[in-house]
Amino acid sequence: MATRILVIEDNAANMELMTYLLRTFGYEALTAHDGKEGLDIAARERPDLVICDVQLPVLNGYEVARQMKGDPTLRDIPLLAVTAFAMVDDRQKTLAAGFDGYFAKPISPETFVQQVQQFLRPEQRTSAASGDSTKVGSPPPRAQGRTVLVVDDRPVNLQLASSILGGSGLRVLTAPGMDDALRLAREAMPDLILSDVCMGDASGYDLLQAVKADVRLGAIPFIFVTSTMTTEAGRKKGLALGADKYLFRPIEPQDLLREIEDCLRHPRKD
Repeated sequence: MATRILVIEDNAANMELMTYLLRTFGYEALTAHDGKEGLDIAARERPDLVICDVQLPVLNGYEVARQMKGDPTLRDIPLLAVTAFAMVDDRQKTLAAGFDGYFAKPISPETFVQQVQQFLRPEQRTSAASGDSTKVGSPPPRAQGRTVLVVDDRPVNLQLASSILGGSGLRVLTAPGMDDALRLAREAMPDLILSDVCMGDASGYDLLQAVKADVRLGAIPFIFVTSTMTTEAGRKKGLALGADKYLFRPIEPQDLLREIEDCLRHPRKD
């Protein structure tokens, strides 16, 4: 049975980033959007660890900590605070309230899971996350210093990709859609384009076709990464249009870096 981690967070983008990272590393993520809901889920599900925002509706994080640590059935569950209010004495205040650990927002995608798993017993840690945290973002030797243009209409995906790739020695440019992506590509001439498939202004397929139709951009390696178009038909369409790779989310950071390195080393021959 997978290790279960409850995330109590009312900000949708922060919730999505944390749960994505946890699930990418093989953990089961439970979610709650206010303190009362979080306490109810903790009492019912008995998760292996709880990550709790401090500023929450209904019941704030300090009250969650007080009630959990006062409940004999919940007090032994590791409870980690995460907050954007990172004042000098906040760490001491959260620990005094009963939290076992403290993280300041914005979290670092490269190290978040490795930090969290330090509060789990060894047998609860997944193999993907239990190694040296520096290995997750270790720079591919041939890719380090190269420029990658990341195209996605979801800010959380742009943030995650920027953190993973930037932390690995890659220069990262980001665009929320096709028009901005084409403009940046023509200005910067990136070494690789990493694009979502489903976006607001146009699809990734449209972007790929526009890139391939441009004499200056046509040879740039192009990778799709998607969590929505995960059918074999979608993959075949992307590759037929000229994509070098077609990857499905969730994908572990080291696997994404490996695919980028392979693509830069062995670009597709049309």
